[in-house]
Parts: sequence; C-alpha cells; structure tokens
Amino acid sequence: MSDGASTLKTVLKRGALLTAANWPVVLIQLVADTTFQALFAIPVVGAAMLVAMLFGADIRQLLQGSLRDAAATVAGALISQPIAFGAFVIAFALVLLGGSVLVFLIKGGTVTVLLEASRTSGSIEHPPLHLSVLRRASRFSLDRFTDGCVTLFRPYLWLGLLLMLAYAISGAGYLGSLYVGYAAIGSRIQAVGWTIVAGCATLVLIGWISAVNLIYLLLQIAIASAPAGERRAMRPAFRLVGGLLRHHLRELAAVFLVVLLLVIGATVASALAWSGVGLIAFVPVVGIAVVPLQLLALVVRGVVFEYLGLMALGAYLSLFRTYHLYQQGAPDEALSYAADALVGRMA
Repeated sequence: MSDGASTLKTVLKRGALLTAANWPVVLIQLVADTTFQALFAIPVVGAAMLVAMLFGADIRQLLQGSLRDAAATVAGALISQPIAFGAFVIAFALVLLGGSVLVFLIKGGTVTVLLEASRTSGSIEHPPLHLSVLRRASRFSLDRFTDGCVTLFRPYLWLGLLLMLAYAISGAGYLGSLYVGYAAIGSRIQAVGWTIVAGCATLVLIGWISAVNLIYLLLQIAIASAPAGERRAMRPAFRLVGGLLRHHLRELAAVFLVVLLLVIGATVASALAWSGVGLIAFVPVVGIAVVPLQLLALVVRGVVFEYLGLMALGAYLSLFRTYHLYQQGAPDEALSYAADALVGRMA
C-alpha cells in the first residue's frame, strides 16, 4: 500500500472512531440541522396559503415536491404581487439568518468536543480496537459542549457571516456569467451553446462552493485550536489553514473525495430504500405502516449523513493537529501523534 493510501486510511479511520466515541454530537447536529430545515417550511407554507387566497390556487399543488420546489413555485406565483413577494423574501431571509445562527452556535460545541478527543485520545486508529479504546476517546459532556458553544459563538458567527457573503458573491457571479454567456451566444449557437455554457458555469460553481466549504471547516478548526485570546483574530487562522493546505493538500483532497463518494452512495441507497417503502403504500391495510417506516428512514438517513460529515471533521482534525504541533516546534509530539503513515508527508 502506498504512503498516500495509508495516510488516507489512517485519518479516515481515526475520524470515524472519534465520531463514534462521541456519538451524542451526531444526534445534536441532527436535531440542529433538522430544525434549520424545518424553519424554512414556515414562510413557504405561509406564502402558499397567501397564494391560495389571492389566486384561488390549490395549496396541495403548491406544496408538491421538495421544499425547494415548493419555495420556487410559491415565489413564481408571488412575483406579480411585489408587496407580497417582498414580504416573502424578507421572511425567508430572517429564517435563513436565525437558522444559521443556531447552526453556528451548535457547531462550536461539536468542534470543541471532537478537538479535545483528538488531542487526548492517543493513537486509537491502530489495532487492537477494543471498547475501552472508544471510551478513552469519548470526551463528550454537556459542560464541555455548552462551554464550546458559548466560547466559539462570536468568532463562528463572524466566520459564518463571511461564508454567507461568499455564497452571495458566488451566486451573483454565477448569474452574471449566465447572463454574459447568453448575451454573447445570442441566436448564433442557440440552445446547444447555451446548455454548454450553463453546464460549465454550474460545474465551476459546484467546485468553487465545495472549496469554500472545505476552507470554512478548516478555519473553524483553526479558530477552536487557537488560544482563548486569539480566537477573534482571523488572520492567524487563515495563515494556519494556508500552511495546512500547502503541506497536506493531497490528503485533504483525498478525504474530501472519499467522503463525497460515501455521501453519494448513501444518497442513492436512501433513495432506493425510500422507493421501496413507498411501494408499500399501495398495499391495502399494510400501507398504514408506511408513515412510521418513512419517519424511521428519515432518521436513519439523517444520522448517516451527520456521521459522515463529522467523520470528515475528525479526519481533518488529525491532519490539522499533526501540522499544528509541527509548526509549534514540537516535532517529536507531532510524529508520535500522527502515526507512521503521516511521517513521510511532513514538511
């Protein structure tokens, strides 16, 4: 096995064990993310009721499909009513801001718990693997979690606002590129050329947003790792993340791609399972069991996705901790922490 493959296996295994040992943070993240998504249903349902009253539309048709589809349908119906459309946009923005603040708050506790587990658990990724090893890596407590939420809330809030600004600029750039591309193509290449331009712009946007999200997560780790008096300063965190990207870009990209493939696989599996459960609805009497089965499938799906995301966080923590120790002038501690597969990747 090559050094790169060994490093990838080591950091992913460590991330998976750290997350499993601190499983309460998975459930807390699931509740926070579910609450965040549920908040978006409030302005959508309210706007759908308004559209039904104004235009006599069927509210069931307005709310068909996913929440994103329903929001697009309702927004399209309200465009002809500027005041109502403006109120819908404001309500949606308030929900987005409030839900984001909740996510920033919870993420501080999550990163604090996993960072402490990464610091103190030792080389849990090496066999033999016993239950006592997981207990040793467990650092979750309500006090530690809430302390992390309070301590990191302000820097994470500012960092989150920067992320939202980056999203807004990226979205504006995407729409601008589509407009320029459409104007440049005109009627010469028509639909085929427009489809190519739109597809390329979409792929670039997806890649860019993925890179922004990765840097955002690494900055969260850098801020949480900094001394208490330096957590509000963004410049040291950016420098530390820049150094990490230079020295461990290959490992970071490999972890990101593997987790992405796992997420895609889990999405396909959940879609197939959901389709299978949906077939039961056509069976008389037995179809009553669909609702609890669907709820169970949603919970399992949410837990799996949250676990994969936190597993990636634990893997990034391993690479980050190694590089941070080395930069602080503690190469012996860094080498002891990092395992043999990471030694060859040191700068």
